[in-house]
Amino acid sequence: DFNKLERFDGRNFYRWQKKMFFLLTTLKVYYVINVARPELAENETMVHIRERQKWIQDDEICRGHILNAMSNTLFDAYHNVPTSKELWTQLEARYMKKDAASKRFLITKFNSYKMMDSRSVMEQFHEIKNMLD
Repeated sequence: DFNKLERFDGRNFYRWQKKMFFLLTTLKVYYVINVARPELAENETMVHIRERQKWIQDDEICRGHILNAMSNTLFDAYHNVPTSKELWTQLEARYMKKDAASKRFLITKFNSYKMMDSRSVMEQFHEIKNMLD
């Protein structure tokens, strides 16, 4: 259900992207991210015209769902991007690296964590749990 999808706020991009992939695939519009818009051609057939119109309509649906799944701040920053593919590409370029860097930092922090006999196990458990949230 689209209403249950967390709004992307710049964190956990990989998780949000996977959820969006499932939503857009279910709506049968994800293909516009990977398939170029059919170009205008001379002597177009009705089939070609319909394919282009369907792609344009599906791109608007896809783009709208991506934008609606963003925080207001990110929506304001990206709402002028004209196609789903451009929007998806810009988001990947910006947030994939950021997501990977924060995961590396978290793994380093987790691996260097030392349990101490002087503190309660539960206190340290909560500290580790907070680190992972």
